[in-house]
Amino acid sequence: MPATGASVEGVSKRSTVTRGLAIAAVCVLGLVAGIGLAWWQWDRYSSAGGTFQNLGYVLQWPLFGLFPLFMVWRMRRLRQRADQERTETQPSSGAAEPRQQRKAGVPITASARSVAATGPVEPADDELAAYNRYLAELNARDREGN
Repeated sequence: MPATGASVEGVSKRSTVTRGLAIAAVCVLGLVAGIGLAWWQWDRYSSAGGTFQNLGYVLQWPLFGLFPLFMVWRMRRLRQRADQERTETQPSSGAAEPRQQRKAGVPITASARSVAATGPVEPADDELAAYNRYLAELNARDREGN
């Protein structure tokens, strides 16, 4: 059965929602487990045989429980920053991106875009130029092998 664009979008939206709910469940589960373990350590600290190590764990377990939430927040911030940088470096003139980078889905930096538009700049150093030619030859061989 051929997939239509609407069904593909529905699947991706559904998987995104499912992934978000799973991440939220892990964050809540981690927080509940951290609070529960902190409570357990507090009971041990309050008992006759409790030590300051137990008190340290009382402070440590909630931090472990909050860590998944922190990681979700951090990953969202990094993704937003990457999206912002990608939109800032988009070509306004509609210049074509190099095929290899576009195919791999690799974001293109401004320096890579300028090299693609103007061509590689030959270095003034002959030894460096020979090394760059050698690297280009190795790259060509590698592409032929793949």
